[in-house]
Amino acid sequence: MPATRSLRAAAASIGLLALGTLAAAPQPDPLGEKVGGETTVFATGRNAFSFPAANLTDAERTRFTIGNSFFRRNWVEAPASTQARDGLGPHFIARSCGGCHVQDGRGEPPAIFNRLGETKDPTVALLMRLSIPGTDAHGGPKHEPVYGDQFNNAAVQGVKPEGRVTLRYDTVKGRFADGTPYALQKPVYGFADLGYGPLHPDVMFSPRIAPQVIGVGLLEAIAEADILENAAAQAAAPGPIKGVPNRVWDAPSGRMMLGRFGWKANVATIAHQTGGAFQGDIGITSRHFPHETCTPAQKDCLAAPSGKSGGKNGAEGLEIDDKTFNDVVFYQATLAPPARRNVKDPQVLRGQALFSAAQCATCHRPSYVTQQGPFPELTSPALSGQRIHPYTDLLLHDMGERLADGRPDFGANGRQWKTPPLWGTGLIKDVNGHTRLLHDGRARGVLEAILWHGGEAEDARNQVLKMKKADRDALVKFVESL
Repeated sequence: MPATRSLRAAAASIGLLALGTLAAAPQPDPLGEKVGGETTVFATGRNAFSFPAANLTDAERTRFTIGNSFFRRNWVEAPASTQARDGLGPHFIARSCGGCHVQDGRGEPPAIFNRLGETKDPTVALLMRLSIPGTDAHGGPKHEPVYGDQFNNAAVQGVKPEGRVTLRYDTVKGRFADGTPYALQKPVYGFADLGYGPLHPDVMFSPRIAPQVIGVGLLEAIAEADILENAAAQAAAPGPIKGVPNRVWDAPSGRMMLGRFGWKANVATIAHQTGGAFQGDIGITSRHFPHETCTPAQKDCLAAPSGKSGGKNGAEGLEIDDKTFNDVVFYQATLAPPARRNVKDPQVLRGQALFSAAQCATCHRPSYVTQQGPFPELTSPALSGQRIHPYTDLLLHDMGERLADGRPDFGANGRQWKTPPLWGTGLIKDVNGHTRLLHDGRARGVLEAILWHGGEAEDARNQVLKMKKADRDALVKFVESL
């Protein structure tokens, strides 16, 4: 069980902050612990990312619980006797949403290596996006013709897996200005045991680790004008930081929208993210994603039976009905961000000042006030009007050649990545037992993640390289307090 504090104690704590007990200390976060406003929960430990927003009604908590069940429990192959969870595959990488987002948290790269230094561990939480030069009908990536838009390493009976991903690491060494050495792990990917022949000669691929799910409903409720204001302010300011928004196709709304989710801001809404993940990662069809992802070359995939779960609830030809799907979206939208910790610690406050001085807060914008999200029926009004502190501008930034994947995604080019929110960073180890960060989990902690920064963030990285160890430690402790 997680270590938790009662809501009464939490309220008392916030009350003390409101009375100004930290007034004498520099405090860019005036709300202190409550990173999610009144949605914040005070929790640590294994389940820290799995609580509903603190201000939900009883009826909403019931809906949250129902959505949680379908998020976490495994789907099974068709045909099956189950009444609600058949239709897995034909190709898939996980049997449930929770298979990638374990405990609603962050995935990590495979860690089991053979004697040649290559992993043979299934790449469950590490998704490989695929495309070839060109765009689809909505301006998104053009699918690889044989393997589609992602590489699936698992399949149901009678269907061949698409293959497996290989992974090894090269070491990149360097030194801080004070002479302290460091070593980074540079991943090198490959594909083996291909089930349907070679990949296209011009294939582009991009590794993507499953991020923690906390606070996504609050991110969806940030006003578009605030995100565009971030871009305008950066464009007008001197210096290299020039974030830009991504415009992407949103299937549930049937229009182009501002991207907020995914490592390249290539998804606009939680509903689209959920439908795309059900279809691509588990092989479950839904209203806006009604077709299996089998390509014409995958005859065994095309011949595999489909599940009947959706039809049993009035959604003929689909494997998840609207109500169940919507409850899963609601569950994710109302997952609460956990409160900050150690907010009075002098080292944390020192790190907070250094974070700002190094211009980290330009991209990792601390604060917003939420509005109503795009689909009110899929979230709670309790998420609106909240002062939140996610530490992101939700914009794309050129992060340099060291992090480049070379693969465009709507308006994002091969060197651009979305600024990820930082809330919950210090609890990933509690929840998932690791500290792997960045889009493919190559960084083994906060400091390594900073050292991979380049492009627009090169100046910030250089400032950290010049810091003495005490300041580096303070900077990390601040980020881990979020």
